[in-house]
Amino acid sequence: MARQLREVQGIIFKRQKYHEADLLAKIMTEKNGIITLLARGALKSKSKLGASLLNFSYGTYVIYSSGHGLSTLRTYKNVKQFDGLYDDLIKNAYASFILDLIDHAFIEYQDLGRYYDLAKFALQKINFGTDPEMITQIVQMQLLAAYGVEPELRSCVICGEKQGEFDYSIKNGGILCSKHFYADPGRLHLKPKETAVLRTIFLLPFNKLGDIKIKSPTKKATRRAIDRIYQETIDLNLKTKKFLDELKLTD
Repeated sequence: MARQLREVQGIIFKRQKYHEADLLAKIMTEKNGIITLLARGALKSKSKLGASLLNFSYGTYVIYSSGHGLSTLRTYKNVKQFDGLYDDLIKNAYASFILDLIDHAFIEYQDLGRYYDLAKFALQKINFGTDPEMITQIVQMQLLAAYGVEPELRSCVICGEKQGEFDYSIKNGGILCSKHFYADPGRLHLKPKETAVLRTIFLLPFNKLGDIKIKSPTKKATRRAIDRIYQETIDLNLKTKKFLDELKLTD
C-alpha cells in the first residue's frame, strides 16, 4: 500500500531518541491500532513536534502511513495531556503498566476494538484520582480475552451453577462452585467476597462501573490472584510491572 496522509486520534505512551534529533513514539489509536511514529527533528530546539509526543499526550496526529512499519509524523491538532499522570509517579507507574499490557496484546496496526476505550477509560479515571490499583485490576481482568485466555466467570466451569460460593481455578480456566472445589486442590483458595470482586470487574462493562471502594485486604488478595493468573497463563515479563513491584505498590 502506498503511503498516504491521514489523521489518527490517539494516546502517546512510549517515546525514545532516534539518531541525533529524531524521536520514535508509540501511539495507541482509536481506529488504526498501535502505530510507531517517526518524528524527524523533534528534538531540535525550534521543533514543536517534541511537545506533542510527551507520554500521556492525546489528540489528533497527522501522519504519512502505509499501514505497516514506521509512520512519519507531519503535524498535530488539539493535543492535550493527562497532566495528573505525567506529574505523579504512582499514577504514572500504573498508567504505564496498563498501556504496556495492551501494547503486548496486539500487533501493530491491529484494531484494538473496545480496548482503546478501555485504555482511555483507565487513564481518565486514574488521572482524576480513582484508585489506580483497582483500575489496573479491571484492565488486567478484561484484557485476558485479548491474550486468548478468557476465563469462565459467569458460572461454575463444571456444572454451570451461577449462585453460591465460588473459587477460581487456573487449571480449569474459571470459577468452581463449592460442590466442585475438590476438582482442583490447587485452586486459589479465595474468600467468597474476593472471588465476587474478580467476577464483577471482569463481567461488568467498564463504563458502568461507579465508585470503586474495596478494602485493602480484599484488594491485596485479588491483586495476588490476578498476578498468578497472568504468570501461569501468559507469563509476561514487563519492565513496567517490575517498576510497580520496586515501588512496593504490588506487595
